[in-house]
Amino acid sequence: MTTAEQVPNDTLRAVRIALRLSQDDLARELRRAGEAAGEPNDANKRLVQRWESGISRSPRPVYARALQLVTGRPVEALGFALPMPRLRVRDDGHGGHDVDAEATETGGDRDRSQPSPAPAPQCGGIWLSRYEYYSSGRGDTFTGAHHLVLVQHGNRITGESLPGASANPDSPLTLDVTVDRNVVTGTWTEQSAPDGYYAGARYHGALQLLVEPTGRRMTGKWIGFGKDFDINSGPWELVFQHSSTSKAALERYSRPPE
Repeated sequence: MTTAEQVPNDTLRAVRIALRLSQDDLARELRRAGEAAGEPNDANKRLVQRWESGISRSPRPVYARALQLVTGRPVEALGFALPMPRLRVRDDGHGGHDVDAEATETGGDRDRSQPSPAPAPQCGGIWLSRYEYYSSGRGDTFTGAHHLVLVQHGNRITGESLPGASANPDSPLTLDVTVDRNVVTGTWTEQSAPDGYYAGARYHGALQLLVEPTGRRMTGKWIGFGKDFDINSGPWELVFQHSSTSKAALERYSRPPE
């Protein structure tokens, strides 16, 4: 009998670190949110550890609602594998078959015959992100800059901007990428500030970067859709700042880049 592969929830971990919360802190905030919403819960450090390690992949509804209140994100954007229906065929006893739906978590067994990926460079820590984009409405090129926390597990990297750490009015940025040798490929999402020029619009797209031999800089290009459904692109770079994600380091970089 085989079991689904245990995959750590790096997205939740990155969000927690970006919010400058320890596992104990997050559990405490979840209990507070539950009390305030009239739905008390028993969140504790052990539960957060089970979520982040991938042992528990779908939070119960009372915890899902508390997570959304604390992080400001829908639970499906926190790296959880939500239950999906799976069809099961069984003999109905009359020569035919019935089809039942049963709940299961996403992410079944992988083909173990596939070769293991090459060792990835270690990219965890705090990074300065800078990209350029052209604003057709203003007829000029601008730079977006953020301090990001990168959390790495194997070849997968999850990035979250620190609160208040964007050069423009606060616009949270997330990255979800994989690294193959020195090539980083994945997606980005940015939520523009409600009081900024783009009035809270949400943008997303793809990016590809090359990790320099020093492992301290990545450069490449982003691509995404514009407001008129045209495809835009521009340069993007990440520059290493600090290897620690301690509270002191996070507080130091929770500010707009210079």
